[in-house]
Amino acid sequence: MANYYKDNNDIEFYLKNYDLSELVSLYENNYKEEGKCDFAPDSYEEAIQNYDLALDVAGKIAGDVIAENADSVDEEGAQFDRGTVTYAKGTQINLEMIIKSGLNGVTLPRKYEGLNFPITIYAMMVEIVSRADGSFMNLFGLQDIGETINEFGSEEQKRKYCTMFAKGEVTGAMILTEPDAGSDLQSVRTKAVWDEKEQCYRIYGVKRFITNGNAEVSLILARSEEHTTDARGLSMFIIEKDDTIKIRRIEDKLGIHGSPTCELEYHGTKAELVGKKGLGLIKYVMALMNGARLGVAAQALGISEEAYREAYAYANEREQFGKTIINFSMVRRMLDDMEMELDAMRALLYNTSLSIDYKKMYNKEYEETGDKDIRILAKKYDRITGFLTALSKFYLTEMGNKICYDAVQIHGGTGYMRDFKVQRLSRDIRITSIYEGTTQLQVVAAIGSITSGRLFELLRDELENAERGLISELNKLKAAVNDYEELIKQLKEEKNAGRKDYYEYDLVEIASILLISTYLLKNAKYSEDKVKTAERYIHERLPKVRYLMNRIIQ
Repeated sequence: MANYYKDNNDIEFYLKNYDLSELVSLYENNYKEEGKCDFAPDSYEEAIQNYDLALDVAGKIAGDVIAENADSVDEEGAQFDRGTVTYAKGTQINLEMIIKSGLNGVTLPRKYEGLNFPITIYAMMVEIVSRADGSFMNLFGLQDIGETINEFGSEEQKRKYCTMFAKGEVTGAMILTEPDAGSDLQSVRTKAVWDEKEQCYRIYGVKRFITNGNAEVSLILARSEEHTTDARGLSMFIIEKDDTIKIRRIEDKLGIHGSPTCELEYHGTKAELVGKKGLGLIKYVMALMNGARLGVAAQALGISEEAYREAYAYANEREQFGKTIINFSMVRRMLDDMEMELDAMRALLYNTSLSIDYKKMYNKEYEETGDKDIRILAKKYDRITGFLTALSKFYLTEMGNKICYDAVQIHGGTGYMRDFKVQRLSRDIRITSIYEGTTQLQVVAAIGSITSGRLFELLRDELENAERGLISELNKLKAAVNDYEELIKQLKEEKNAGRKDYYEYDLVEIASILLISTYLLKNAKYSEDKVKTAERYIHERLPKVRYLMNRIIQ
């Protein structure tokens, strides 16, 4: 009996050691729902227990069901026949188990049949599910559609669609990309035309590379304003699957075979406007994409966790020259690096998700109370969450690809064979640094917070929470932060703007390492193991920071 939550103490670490009492109290309306709603906790301790139980259920399903089906799902894949998509048999079983367990609508309010859990707990579930099968995460993770409707939809839309998602009655899709509008979403041409007779919008156009495009309920980005060519003419709509939607084909992909990627035609599909016209890309899609990017970061973490475990197990079993290969220093070093980076990735991911939770709750609290002090806190988190999300996707997907690459390397020739799981993991993780915004786009999204100084405000805030016992590491980190801030000032003063642009990737990588080092120092307060991780990461990664800064200065 495998449990992908209980066998990973590093996930549980954040529940056991971080003080989430204020956040949970905000989520639970100061525990006033107890007795009014099923499963509403009456205390912080009970809320944490509820999270732990739900993660335990997710861990069991992931270990005993989803992971067991993963190879057959990869082999069978989603099938396409004359416009109809059918999930692999294992995927269908996985979906049934998730529905039976009640793990849909994780972040949705209880009044819509949701669990009302923080986004951080949901991110943990996404990591757990992704470790079992990266392709299934793309179905499980599309709960974000319900979250977006809950944030921006009308009360009628929330009651209908959020409840459907929470009950597991529908799967979702976010329908953005077109043949001529990939990352450049402001170039979307799909039209939303007002039907005067039926008093509704109708969608006409073609969409491509749509994850789970066969979903029953989807959010679609379409041009509602005639004679516009930019983002101001785009709106977001809810559509339901019907005969006006033609699935042209599903893509034959390198990996994530259990997740159908569809090309779609719309021939007058009935649509409901979400929120206000003209804000589809400017506001709603950006929020949806940030949620998706956090999910992909968690997906990369889950896949690379499994790759590390496969490599570690193989290195303990495989004998060469009279001893197991884990006893060769180069292999041992690779495994140690993988383990350290997984800890680093998790620190960045869960501190990012917590920031998103605080942003969500402080904004909600301000809307309800008008408290000016709460507004200050809401603005603080508004400023950093987009940056942290971009940084998480940047770092976790790139590092996840490296971990999977090294896992295959440790397996040697056998890792290249389909008989071994690491080949599937290496194929599945490759997409994470591409979809929901490539690594290069995450650099573009993150660089503004570095040059504006917001990064340095965040670093100094977090350094206040660092483990004071690690004086040498703390001083080295503070010195690196100061030098980096000075470098940014110099680059901003340069007349040659192209110089900064040329080194943007390096600048974002430096920011990632500095911020992760800070989070690891914070974690070191709670565990001797975390002390060792912080010491090693700072010892090994700060020299790279110095190298990158020197390269930029020269």
